Amino acid sequence: MSEQQQAPVSGQTVGIDLGTTYSCVGVWQNDRFSDAVVQADIKHWPFKVVAGPENKPQIVVQFKGESKTFQPEEISSMVLTKMKEIAEAFIGKQVKNAVITVPAYFNDSQRQATKDAAAAIAYGLDKKGGEHHVLIFDLGGGTFDVSLLSIEEGIFEVKATAGDTHLGGEDFDNRLVEHFTTEFKRKYRKDMTLNQRALRRLRTACEHLCADYFRKTMEPVERVLRDAKLSKREVNEVVLVGGSTRIPKVQQMLSDFFNGKDLYKSINPDEAVAFGATVQAAILSGSEKSSRLQDLLLLDVAPLSMGLETAGGVMTVLIPRNTTIDVTFDIDANGILNVSAAEIDRMVADAERYKDEDERNKLRVEAKNGLENYAYTLRNSLQDEKIGGKLGADDKKVLDDKINETITWLDRNQSAEKEEFADKQKELEGIANPILQKMYASAAAAEGGAGGFPGSAGAPGGGAGNAEDEGPKIEEVD
Repeated sequence: MSEQQQAPVSGQTVGIDLGTTYSCVGVWQNDRFSDAVVQADIKHWPFKVVAGPENKPQIVVQFKGESKTFQPEEISSMVLTKMKEIAEAFIGKQVKNAVITVPAYFNDSQRQATKDAAAAIAYGLDKKGGEHHVLIFDLGGGTFDVSLLSIEEGIFEVKATAGDTHLGGEDFDNRLVEHFTTEFKRKYRKDMTLNQRALRRLRTACEHLCADYFRKTMEPVERVLRDAKLSKREVNEVVLVGGSTRIPKVQQMLSDFFNGKDLYKSINPDEAVAFGATVQAAILSGSEKSSRLQDLLLLDVAPLSMGLETAGGVMTVLIPRNTTIDVTFDIDANGILNVSAAEIDRMVADAERYKDEDERNKLRVEAKNGLENYAYTLRNSLQDEKIGGKLGADDKKVLDDKINETITWLDRNQSAEKEEFADKQKELEGIANPILQKMYASAAAAEGGAGGFPGSAGAPGGGAGNAEDEGPKIEEVD
């Protein structure tokens, strides 16, 4: 072989299988905007997707009146950042490590096995005595996976896996939405697809059943039993994972398949894997020394047969499908997508910029919520005869007018700046405090003091600082 390096070829390259009866040609175009699967899914997404450099799909969003484009992995990183912030706000400490489970279509079936084991850990199935078999039925919004695990003494062995990377709750909804939009157009001569709000309402209402899709979910269940060489009777537990397993028909069909067996569904199916991932995170970090976290081991399997092509085009199988993998995997940080250093630097800079914007927006929303809580608490107290009845008619009208003016301003200025909300709260307090102080002075003389009315010194809920403590707290993210 010549040592001279081969020059790169230009243009599109294809692969051709030249057969005697059938020939086939293929072109490498995965992860492209023009993919048939991407194009089919775009019409169901509430956001805009365009073709970026090298025909890569990019997501378009509106930010401060401007159109911004992001790569899918950037959106994923923002979601992960938000989840990290939620955890930090809850525990009051900085989070530096995490275990993240991902769907099967991330092209690493080993991660799916970890996800299935996580669901079993969440139910404490690893603590049951003796060997038992657990079937994990994971039906999510876009993917479907079934795994059969054998658990004994804290060791999780994957016996078999099967599934469909393009079957889930969204497929049920999309079929129903398409049906009802066609029906609506036929009946009323209006195209409902042009009204995004109407489409959202319709999608939410689409909770009816799609019989053929549901029957399709039983096929991988039968397949894993065949591959694992187990009968239905030998399956001890069936665990539900994924929001779509809430559908009653799915639960009924699965229970009937296993001759009426009770299903494990007490944990929120959306959270079951996260519960198990939390246990796995504690084990990996070594920070938790609880005996309940010891002696957990996952033995994964090869999802596809691997072998060599020998004479005559026959494949000699070396590692059969669903064989336990007895090796250690070192997954690179860029295992899903290779990104150049320049792109990473840009993404980091963008992430920091949007983080600052998010922080400013958070303060703005908090100021709006503070004013909103204060105004509505004042209004509710004013309508209470035990308190509002003690005000003079003129004072009550002045305060009521100012409250209504503030609430009207809020309705029309939801996007105002933090300083504007603070100024409006000071205005309202400037009217409310003198009136309330006068009322409390007379009430104190007559009844020995009164409380429960915001906005006055000595009264619970006075001022912006305590507005959060009165009435329901309104959380809003613009």
